[in-house]
Amino acid sequence: MSKLYLQHLKSSADLVTKHEATRTGFVALALERNRRATPFVEQAKALKSIALTVENPQKLFEIKDIRSALLTASGISDKATAHLQEDDKISAIKGLIENFLEPAGENFVEELVYRFLLTRGDTLGGSMRNAGGAIAQRKLIRTLISNLQIAGKDFSWLNSSNKKWFSAVESDENTEFHLRGLSWKNEEMYRTLFLNLTVPIVENNIDLCLINCSSQEIIATKQFKEFYQNPNIYLAFGELKGGIDPAGADEHWKTARTALDRIRTSFSKLKLQPDLFFIGAAIEKKMSDEIWAMLENNSLANAANLTNEIQLNSVARWLCNI
Repeated sequence: MSKLYLQHLKSSADLVTKHEATRTGFVALALERNRRATPFVEQAKALKSIALTVENPQKLFEIKDIRSALLTASGISDKATAHLQEDDKISAIKGLIENFLEPAGENFVEELVYRFLLTRGDTLGGSMRNAGGAIAQRKLIRTLISNLQIAGKDFSWLNSSNKKWFSAVESDENTEFHLRGLSWKNEEMYRTLFLNLTVPIVENNIDLCLINCSSQEIIATKQFKEFYQNPNIYLAFGELKGGIDPAGADEHWKTARTALDRIRTSFSKLKLQPDLFFIGAAIEKKMSDEIWAMLENNSLANAANLTNEIQLNSVARWLCNI
């Protein structure tokens, strides 16, 4: 097996995340939190403007347009709302008004907005648990697209919302926010990369799956699951860990290593050996030594630190040319 990782790695030390990159990563997470918080802040402003039209809290109950927001301010999450009967919802809103808004007196509107944002803050906190992974996916996808464009390779991309394929000319600066798959032609062969695909052979969701097929083949395949059950179509699998906090680095690596071992075992039973690779944002010294050892014994075909542009572009070029 050709050790292509040596094009961007000279030793395990090259994989270790630098302090500056960790700091930059935390700033990126803060910006992402603010981006995701914007809709909630705008909702709170809209709620406040409507609430200011009534003279007392009891009148809020008469405004149907803010019934959902009143439930949120009551501490009821969107997920919990689906399990409540209408009487439960009315009871929760009445409790909000009688126990919290009325005692606030003339400041009941501010109290309403604060409590609305408190519940929405919990929602934001939940979504931020996966923020590192989302940022990592977007960064990798943009790097892959850039390398395809630099190489003059045409590509198409799968929209995660409507499940439709679009051409390269229909992509823009926001494509990575909506992309689920990326397909291109490598010489005379077609390649398609899927994000977060459940592979029947492994029976688990895998972060990155490179498949020997074109987007048109996927569209034309009526038996979608049967197509993915064919072990011979898989060329490479990758684990992508975007968490930047050094405290969680080892746990992320253990999860990734277990997933990669599971893939290796599942395919080896079929006498197949797809390429395996790892890309991580937070890589500590002990982790880097383990990753390097796996590269050296061919357990891994490639690896990169997500925060290192040279390494990430090198792995992207490798994927685009498999």
